[in-house]
Amino acid sequence: MNATPDKRWLAHPVMSAMLAAGWLTLQQSVDPGNVIAAVVLALVIPRLVGGFLGAGVTLRSFAAAIRLAFIVTWDIIVSNITVAKLVLDPSRTPRPAWVRVPLDLTHPNGVALFASIITMTPGTVSCIVDEDDPHILVHALDCADAAAAARDMKARYEAPLKEIFG
Repeated sequence: MNATPDKRWLAHPVMSAMLAAGWLTLQQSVDPGNVIAAVVLALVIPRLVGGFLGAGVTLRSFAAAIRLAFIVTWDIIVSNITVAKLVLDPSRTPRPAWVRVPLDLTHPNGVALFASIITMTPGTVSCIVDEDDPHILVHALDCADAAAAARDMKARYEAPLKEIFG
């Protein structure tokens, strides 16, 4: 990783866009003063914390990133409903399992995002990301078929991440 901070004003454009959108959302106004404040924050904050962030990441496919965002959002909604049913129905017994998900993805940010997506999805927690034997060990609250769960995670999350990060 590059230890010197990136000195470009838009080294982290996604962060800048999120900061500006977050500011405008919190202010609940798009009047000129708030827009100027949002732009200033979006330019200054990433530059100030650049030493902690390292070099910016280039996304190879913005369309894949948007598709992945929708897939993850949908999966979080469905998983919340599934976990709620499992917890609230006394007749259902969870089948916890450890799922080993081999990694084809090598980009460190992609691997970290893959593990984060798994952790954000209710009912699963990524436990170990092993770099020596590239895989993620995932604990699933209810899993009847570990191999199928691993294939599903690879298809739904890792494949788009490979397209995004290369």
